[in-house]
Amino acid sequence: MTEEIRKGLAGVVVDRTAVSKVNPETNSLLYRGYPVQQLAERCTFEEVAYLLWHGELPTDAQALEFQELERSLRPLDGTVKAAIDALPLEAHPMDVVRTAVSVLGALDGTLQTDRTWIDRDLTQERSIRLFAQLPAIVAYAQRRLRGEHPVEPRDDLAYSANFLHMTFGEVPEKVVVDAFDVSMILYAEHSFNASTFTARVIASTLSDVYSAVTGAIGALKGPLHGGANEAVQHVFEEVGEAAGAQAWLDAALADKRKIMGFGHRVYKNGDSRVPTMKQALGTLVEHYDRPEVLALYEALEQAMESAKSIKPNLDYPSGPAYNLMGFDTEIFTPLFIAARITGWTAHVMEQLAANALIRPLSLYDGPEEREVPRA
Repeated sequence: MTEEIRKGLAGVVVDRTAVSKVNPETNSLLYRGYPVQQLAERCTFEEVAYLLWHGELPTDAQALEFQELERSLRPLDGTVKAAIDALPLEAHPMDVVRTAVSVLGALDGTLQTDRTWIDRDLTQERSIRLFAQLPAIVAYAQRRLRGEHPVEPRDDLAYSANFLHMTFGEVPEKVVVDAFDVSMILYAEHSFNASTFTARVIASTLSDVYSAVTGAIGALKGPLHGGANEAVQHVFEEVGEAAGAQAWLDAALADKRKIMGFGHRVYKNGDSRVPTMKQALGTLVEHYDRPEVLALYEALEQAMESAKSIKPNLDYPSGPAYNLMGFDTEIFTPLFIAARITGWTAHVMEQLAANALIRPLSLYDGPEEREVPRA
């Protein structure tokens, strides 16, 4: 009997999860049962992080306790800053963040004495630390490229306001903070994608959460996964203006180029996160008085729909949104890390709760057994 090979594990169900799913009936991405567009409208990113880790939205008391803990963990150890400073400026910010996370793991003294990797409390404690400190790491990754010193976190600001403060040295207006918070919520979780699956594979060996996250960052770096939002901005810069969208797309398709920011393996009727992020992009376009950005967005979107009937994914509106906020293009995927740390770690905890080593088989198609020639 010929064994079936599913390249890329397409269509293969490898485990159960209660963290998230795409509801095909409503085309909605659900976090613990809640539609993500409702979460983005009615909740903060901190509340969504709590939901992903605990299964339920926090009460007021739980939210306050979580807020106080997260804010107390924001400052970076000097060793992490020194490790970042030791890296060449040419290093991609994804490499900077990956290295910093690995250093955080090396500094965690409990890793040296604790061998109970399936301890949920310890894993959650480490997850919150990563959640709290990644904004400082990502913000510094941008500031060092601009020759600027790091900005210390503030404990009087909510997550997104503090993130933007550390990146730009000031807190932007509320419309910008709100749009950024929405993007973090939309990027927080997406089932068994490549980086999440990588994290679960590593966790299944009973390695630690820092190792799982470091591996997930490596998977996210690729342009077929997290790097797509960065690639979208390069496309916008290449196209230039709305009037040139159709000609650019015709040439790109003729050259058989992959058009980043469009299509998704999971969604058949369009990425359910896009309308929410496009609305956030619209508020930024109005705030910064940049109507040409939305004009280019819609021109390329319509041209792609007409040519290939392919709809945009979340990376398409998030790229120009981050650009308007002032983030360097190379920082877009590290922002993805800061959001997805919540989903990754929720999956690590779920994997460890009912662990089985993930070890698939392969179908060998090399030479049959043969002898090594004698000298």
